[in-house]
Amino acid sequence: MSVPVHEFFEENKPHEDHTGKSLRAGAVSVAARLLNAFVQIGSVLFLARLLSPEDYGLVSMVTAFTGFAPVLVDLGTRDAIVQRARINRGEVAALFWITVVIGVTFAAVAASSGGLIARFYGEPRLRMIVLVSSLNFIACALYVQHYALMRRLLMFRALAGVEITANVVSATAAITMAFWGAGYWALVIRPITTLFLTAFGVWIKCRWWPGKPEFTSGVKESVKFGINVTGYSLTDFGSRSSDRIGIGYRTGPAGLGQYQNAMFVYDNLLDVLVFPLHGVAVASLSKLRDDIRQLRRAWGQAVTTVAFYAMPAFGLLAVTSRDIIVLLLGKKWASAGLLLSVLAFRGIPHSVERTLGWLHVTAGRTDRWARWGLFAACVQFCALLCGLPFGPTGVAIAYTSAMFMLFVPALAYAGRPLGIGAADVLRAIWRQLFAAVTAAGVGVFLRFAPLANTAPVARTAIIAVTYVAVYLAIVIGVLRLFAPIRTMQTLVRGQLAAKYA
Repeated sequence: MSVPVHEFFEENKPHEDHTGKSLRAGAVSVAARLLNAFVQIGSVLFLARLLSPEDYGLVSMVTAFTGFAPVLVDLGTRDAIVQRARINRGEVAALFWITVVIGVTFAAVAASSGGLIARFYGEPRLRMIVLVSSLNFIACALYVQHYALMRRLLMFRALAGVEITANVVSATAAITMAFWGAGYWALVIRPITTLFLTAFGVWIKCRWWPGKPEFTSGVKESVKFGINVTGYSLTDFGSRSSDRIGIGYRTGPAGLGQYQNAMFVYDNLLDVLVFPLHGVAVASLSKLRDDIRQLRRAWGQAVTTVAFYAMPAFGLLAVTSRDIIVLLLGKKWASAGLLLSVLAFRGIPHSVERTLGWLHVTAGRTDRWARWGLFAACVQFCALLCGLPFGPTGVAIAYTSAMFMLFVPALAYAGRPLGIGAADVLRAIWRQLFAAVTAAGVGVFLRFAPLANTAPVARTAIIAVTYVAVYLAIVIGVLRLFAPIRTMQTLVRGQLAAKYA
């Protein structure tokens, strides 16, 4: 069912059953990410056997420099459009044309930098990879405003359909290319195909066509707001890319390929559990800005629920990944399994830390978000310098340690303008954190003591069942945390009521 274009530009305020709609939108976003993750991981099961760690390393060397396309091109205007109370067609058109100019400009800059990147790594093959990858900037510029308008109207079901379709088609194309001997080009073409198909899909679903731009004060405010979001995103991307650059320079494409595939699984799980909720949370909490008490209550419920389900997911991955990676991808990826087991421990606090943007954007204080991003990037860079002499494993351990130190201060700093402090953060997540880490400790003990000589499949199954049982026994049986379960029950009832109404 299509939505009239004028509804995208109506006042941004709560509607009837706001909480229920927000919960359902969040469920749809997470379900879509979950399906996309299955597609991503399923394609890796084929691609990792058809391609070599060196192929992955070559592409990762380039994306460490050019992967910021989605971050930079939208200039943070996706969040600006969702957060603003009122916006008109001319203002959105102005933002669209600004992003197009930025996209084309950076595509040209990226294309011309291929020689420099190739010389930096001593890999002449990177020149053409950079040239083709520069198309990502243009593809991103074509869809960010349409995507933002759909998020503003909580059209997450339609967005899910577009993203899943684009992901399936691009994955199929990449596997076909790899099967016929295209090598690393299969990995280069896949994100370009995904982005262009996404752009095509949101234009069809949104049906808004950019016309004559109006450069009003509202556009200036949105750009200023967005620049701060982009400032944080760029520093965050820089801190997340510096490890690839350092490891690639130190170990070459083969070693980087192992690290990249470990990070691929890690990032996909993080994307499934947390990233899709950003748009929902910002859209939902922004509508509650006039009622701070209700906003804080909604935030607490959301973070408690995210921690309840996300923290044990990473803990479980930490104690099973070494066997799972070898079973699924083959023995040549054994090093990736070890790296993933370390990085997954980082995911326990990281899954909560990633929600800091909910508060910064809702409060309209993206300037604070940018400052925190710079501080966090400096901490991560210091961690990289400490870990790099010990190789990829040293980097993973250093990053994990840094995240455990940063995640509570990150949320407390983000929540200060809304009256949310460190005590509120700890109150929302301490039980889940304690249970997830304790259960992980039990899993590690089982793997290296009683089950050390057990067959990998049986060992993985036993550890997984034990982990879940220990986590639930602690968090529910001992610490009596029931709110996330009630939230899930409310969501299920709401979904059933909507389906059969």
